[in-house]
Amino acid sequence: MQKYRLLILPAILVMLLSCGFATAQDKGKEWKLVWSDEFDGQTLDYSKWEIEVNAFGGGNHELQIYTDRRENVRVDDGHLVIEARRDSYEIAGTVREYSSGRIRSKHRGDWTYGKFEIRAKLPEGQGVWPAIWMLPTEEKYGTWASSGEIDIMEFKGQEPNVVWGTLHHGKQWPDNKHTGDTYKLESGNFTDDFHTFVLEWEAGVVRWYVDGKLWQTQTKWDSNGGKFPAPFDQQFYLILNLAIGGGFVGNVDASTKFPREFLVDYVRVHQR
Repeated sequence: MQKYRLLILPAILVMLLSCGFATAQDKGKEWKLVWSDEFDGQTLDYSKWEIEVNAFGGGNHELQIYTDRRENVRVDDGHLVIEARRDSYEIAGTVREYSSGRIRSKHRGDWTYGKFEIRAKLPEGQGVWPAIWMLPTEEKYGTWASSGEIDIMEFKGQEPNVVWGTLHHGKQWPDNKHTGDTYKLESGNFTDDFHTFVLEWEAGVVRWYVDGKLWQTQTKWDSNGGKFPAPFDQQFYLILNLAIGGGFVGNVDASTKFPREFLVDYVRVHQR
């Protein structure tokens, strides 16, 4: 009997180890491209993007008006161009000193978890605010920010070598929370050339990369009474925009030159 027990125990141990290895393998599956835009055409691909038209800016005391004009949003020379202009444009009787562009993938590209890769060149200038971020397709847990927001990259044009990565969560505004950090280039600026911004979002973990370098990982956030990893367990969509002014960056000044261009080479989405 003792002999058989000695034979069975190693077999059980091998089986348990192999099961654990298989689980690790499942978690470590390769990322597979599921959605992308290389911006190689002559116009924006409306099967993937919607241009938002907003006469009141984007909130946060911003100064721009968002339009669908080619002057503000276009595809040119293999790049998405989001351009901010100082041209006092009018929409529905509302005139703002600055115009710009904002596009989103809502109902055209919505994902729960994934790897989001965007190669972009950022515009400089006091009060210039380009962003790559995500919002929930359905506000399952309530209005902002209780259903979450994922900021892949935010940039202050007056700090040309620094980017921000942030999660917004917790209760509804104004009792919401945000957690995040900044990344500073060792040399050069984000305005000099294109850089690749990557966010890996999996169940219970979010990671930020710049040019292949992991610079931030978050594994804890306020689920507002829900089951973790809420609210980051539902479908989100992408937003790319260029704001002018607002609480995050402050107002423009005499040193800010217009027009300003936010250039995007590609957007690629991968899933396990």
